[in-house]
Amino acid sequence: MDLVLDSTFRPFLPPGFLTSGRNHYRPFILQRNLDPKPKYPRQSVIVMVQKKPKIEGVSDELNLIASQNLDHAPARRRVRSAFTNIQQQLDHILFKMAPAGIRTDEWYEKNSKGQEIFCKSWLPKPGVRIKGALCFCHGYGDTCTFFFEGIAKHIAASGYGIYAIDHPGFGLSEGLHGYVPSFDGIVDNVIEQYTIIKGRPEIRGLPYFIFGQSMGGAIALKALLKEPRQWDGIVLVAPMCKVILPSLLCCSCGWFVSDRYRILIAISWIQNMKVDVWS
Repeated sequence: MDLVLDSTFRPFLPPGFLTSGRNHYRPFILQRNLDPKPKYPRQSVIVMVQKKPKIEGVSDELNLIASQNLDHAPARRRVRSAFTNIQQQLDHILFKMAPAGIRTDEWYEKNSKGQEIFCKSWLPKPGVRIKGALCFCHGYGDTCTFFFEGIAKHIAASGYGIYAIDHPGFGLSEGLHGYVPSFDGIVDNVIEQYTIIKGRPEIRGLPYFIFGQSMGGAIALKALLKEPRQWDGIVLVAPMCKVILPSLLCCSCGWFVSDRYRILIAISWIQNMKVDVWS
């Protein structure tokens, strides 16, 4: 089938353009390509959903719980609740050598967007004076209730109050799992939640330090830059950032970035370490 379209449009053509004798004002002819073979090879995209592997050493009931869709917070909370005891029994140094007597607390706070944000604290043994508060920002795909659990207990045993939240869409907080609609939104949520936490009676008036790992390192830096007078120091572990400072002075224990802050880039956690965060 041929489609014929008579055009009355007459474009302006420079002098001498029609000397070839070609009729540039003939009707446009649009023809269907009757060649059965495509001009370019077609590409097929196959989307496969892989079944979650069975977790060895746990019951079928727990495997059924672990295999559910974890896109939303209620499912993630069910899994965490079912595996809490198993987590504490893992053959890992952070759990096997965790100090005893650390006080913990868990709660939820509604943020300004109406999302339930999971919060947790680790405090030294009763009677131990708290030196300051360390507020943790976890990385992408992480949560404050797994490996950080062991890390927090070790730091709390050194005399610090440790506080952590799950970012919206991660861990036990509400939101689509792993979806970050706005990075600044996560930063603002961190500022909002830790402003509330700083008012807790056990740490009111003490030094406040923000602690970020991986993506949480970038979040911690942005939170510090937005409100520099709200923090007494920052600790970064493998931060998602690039430092470009011509006046950077490097030393063996950290990087002096300004008169107010030293950014400590921690390479690894050392057994029986003594933690002291300073500005």
